[in-house]
Amino acid sequence: MSAPSSKPSVTEREARQVAEAAREQDWRKPSFAKELFLGRFRLDLIHPHPLPAAEDSERGEEFLAKLRVFCETRIDAARIEREARIPDEVIAGLKELGALGMKIDTKYGGLGLTQVYYNKALALAGSACPAVGVLLSAHQSIGVPQPLKLFGTDEQKAEFLPRCARTDISAFLLTEPDVGSDPARLATSAVRDGDAYVLDGVKLWTTNGVIADLLVVMARVPKSAEGKGGITAFVVETDSPGITVENRNAFMGLRGIENGVTRFHQVRVPAANRIGPEGAGLKIALTTLNTGRLSLPASCVAAGKWCLKIAREWSAAREQWGRPIAEHEAVGAKISFIAATTFALEAVLDLSSQMADEDRNDIRIEGALAKLFASEMGWLMADELVQIRGGRGFETAESLAARGERAVPAEQVLRDLRINRIFEGSTEIMHLLIAREAVDAHLKVAGDLIDPDKSLQDKAKAGAGAGVFYAKWLPKLVAGSGQLPGTYGEFRHGVDLSRHLRYVERNARKLARSTFYAMSRWQGRMETKQGFLGRIVDIGAELFAMSAACVRAELLRTQGDHGREAYQLADAFCEQSRIRVEELFGRLWTNTDAIDHKVVKGVMGGAYEWLEQGIVDPSGDGPWIADTTPGPSKADNLHRRVD
Repeated sequence: MSAPSSKPSVTEREARQVAEAAREQDWRKPSFAKELFLGRFRLDLIHPHPLPAAEDSERGEEFLAKLRVFCETRIDAARIEREARIPDEVIAGLKELGALGMKIDTKYGGLGLTQVYYNKALALAGSACPAVGVLLSAHQSIGVPQPLKLFGTDEQKAEFLPRCARTDISAFLLTEPDVGSDPARLATSAVRDGDAYVLDGVKLWTTNGVIADLLVVMARVPKSAEGKGGITAFVVETDSPGITVENRNAFMGLRGIENGVTRFHQVRVPAANRIGPEGAGLKIALTTLNTGRLSLPASCVAAGKWCLKIAREWSAAREQWGRPIAEHEAVGAKISFIAATTFALEAVLDLSSQMADEDRNDIRIEGALAKLFASEMGWLMADELVQIRGGRGFETAESLAARGERAVPAEQVLRDLRINRIFEGSTEIMHLLIAREAVDAHLKVAGDLIDPDKSLQDKAKAGAGAGVFYAKWLPKLVAGSGQLPGTYGEFRHGVDLSRHLRYVERNARKLARSTFYAMSRWQGRMETKQGFLGRIVDIGAELFAMSAACVRAELLRTQGDHGREAYQLADAFCEQSRIRVEELFGRLWTNTDAIDHKVVKGVMGGAYEWLEQGIVDPSGDGPWIADTTPGPSKADNLHRRVD
């Protein structure tokens, strides 16, 4: 069997249709964030803060204690950074510890940790060495275990999960050299041949792919009499004939990760290894990411805690103009930002994770917001730490140690965190993904009105339905509990957090009104207003984080666990967040989007090429995108097994 030789050619509309078909279409469970975007502040969905069961906490804490000892005694982060590789003995030690099976059910040999404790473990491992955290996360959050847990057959779980829990490393292969966030152009093919599929194609940025034993591969199955075809997911053994790891990629950060380019040439995969039906691959990928994305906020929380520790210790030791630099307002503001934001990120992460564990709520928006907000704020916190450290922040830990100072890898943390704004959906893609979910209710009642392919009869019917919906919905956006001074009084203990929750309630309604006004104004062109949609999502992220911070502070107060300090941190975060929210609301309607568009047209049309004169381009030669024509590999196989 031979693979199709040409890449799929799709229009913008076709690409949107593929993405839309992969979405979860229904909302069977309540969603705090979805309600927030609709102007409804459902505090009851997150307060009182949900808590893990006692046995889950006991099991989780027991493993964290073992993992901490391992991180402190077995992981040499400086060596991993220097050699750009996690030593095999470290990976073997993680296997012995059971860290590969943290999220896998105990009946398959895993530890059966909850999402909450899985994320705590990732944060702990990632604080010791971010590359180790990525290894564990890529294996369990998006690799073989999670898709099989959600969509695998009993036979597939019995065959593969015990291996993933103890011995086998897995990876997730979707991206291709010419395919990123637009999977409609996916070129890797899987052609049915009897009781197997034959895979051909090239996958890029395969985290863990260089050392993986098992792969989840997304490939396009042609439509046939036996099946409807479409993008489909497969479990693939990496020792199968025809698989070649052609390159081990190197990056500005996370230098220890085993990330490569993998070529498939006439690779036979048993049909029994197909996950779900043909055409379900994208839905499987997106559903897996609903909770899989929470691993990135875990790494950002870990980074925030470390940044706070270093900022505190350094700012007390370093003196300028007769006093510690922490006492200077310019530096103190940065420390306050790091402390308050770390508190809020942990609140968002723990709340979202506990909701995922309880499975009472639909957290597809919460998980996406957590990833978006944490990756942006984590980068800012690391950048502020480098600024606080001054020249030492720009100097490598190795250089600092060589001249007799503490080896603080501030610049490395900045480099390591940068990828989080791109991993598992870039910030720009996350804005669009979340915006689509946020306006879902509007599109369901008024979508046909702005669809150019719908008939006048369909538009008339949609108009009538929209009229009924908005007649009930819009009046509720005028006034609410956020305007009543005594509302949320249980959040007033020394520090008054109730006023921040009232602010969230009022601005949730304002956010919904702004979205409605924009849809009325732009209608079918709404999807092209990416700047506007991004700001809408960022406002929602801030409101969600404020809510989570207040709820977490109240939880800690009731538990007698640093409640007073938690209230102070939540108050500081909310004050900082409110300033950002006000700026974002202002930029909804006062911005440079139109002039930016004109400048971009000029740049792409060559009108400003004269501005590029006077430099030398150090870039090397070669195509912008590597050739991915199917065929046998001409490179040595760089795959290696870690026993």
